[in-house]
Amino acid sequence: MNKKQKQNSGISFFEKYLTIWVALCMGAGILIGKFIPAIPTMLGKLEYAKVSIPVAVLIWLMIYPMMMKVDFKSVKNVGENPKGLFITWITNWLIKPFTMFGIAWLFFYVIFKNLIPADLAKDYLAGAVLLGAAPCTAMVFVWSHLTKGDPAYTVIQVATNDLIILFAFVPIVKFLLGINDVFVPWDTLFLSVALFVVVPLIGGAVTRGHMIKTKGESYFKNTFLPKFDNITIIGLLLTLVIIFSFQGKTILDNPLHIGLIAIPLIIQTVLIFFIAYLAARAFKLPHNVAAPAGMIGASNFFELAVAVAIALFGTTSPVALATIVGVLVEVPVMLLLVGFANRTTDWFQRN
Repeated sequence: MNKKQKQNSGISFFEKYLTIWVALCMGAGILIGKFIPAIPTMLGKLEYAKVSIPVAVLIWLMIYPMMMKVDFKSVKNVGENPKGLFITWITNWLIKPFTMFGIAWLFFYVIFKNLIPADLAKDYLAGAVLLGAAPCTAMVFVWSHLTKGDPAYTVIQVATNDLIILFAFVPIVKFLLGINDVFVPWDTLFLSVALFVVVPLIGGAVTRGHMIKTKGESYFKNTFLPKFDNITIIGLLLTLVIIFSFQGKTILDNPLHIGLIAIPLIIQTVLIFFIAYLAARAFKLPHNVAAPAGMIGASNFFELAVAVAIALFGTTSPVALATIVGVLVEVPVMLLLVGFANRTTDWFQRN
């Protein structure tokens, strides 16, 4: 595929079939855990301060490349068209975490009460909270491209969202998990955000600045960044193999739970998209701003959610399993929403 074709496709081969790769890696991990248990046993010993070293390395591989894509200089342009940003911020931080908690609680504790034991319901809800408190910062670039979103505006949305995560993620997660009687030490939560947001964010910014200064912006965007296109996906898939090698027994004992966890996550994704998308329509924003505004809230920063779940509760925890199910349903649901957005461009004023 030449460069022009790749740009037109908007989504790589790995990304397009991410749900299939996720399912295959889940299966591979379960088989390894069942038939080669020495591997997860050995990997389980490689940890520091209750953080799995192999998983931490893989998560950095996932997060670091996308942090290099964020141009924080664009933050200075936030005042040029603030309505879309206000919709994004309000949806992501004042609505999404709390609707996720409410929907997940309703399904895990009420609708699925006879299907999910109370202790697992608590853990699954904790995983859903971690997903709900982490709006997307990477894949939204793909969804924006597929809906012909304004790329500069998408960058501003992502850049400001990353800054808000640094301050809002910890207290929101702490508050919602506290409601669910899940105790999370502040220091552990801050350490998780520092390891999996602050460090790669700084590293990505330094790398971006250095490469642009020494090689130029054109080289950085067209030659350097493409080298990392599949590293995030590969890191994610290898992480899944490791996690599911630890999770094998839980999954084999509760295979139905994968589908049960997926249901509230799918409902939440669709709900948040329509909240932001219809709000953008009500404020008469152009489609190329409305579509990314809906996508950034509907999609999740699942790399962060997985990382924090592992750091707080361990690789064998059902909390980590719930965040992984979020990865499983993300791509097909978001592609459906992309199709809907592309069919409703006439809802919005022309540029």
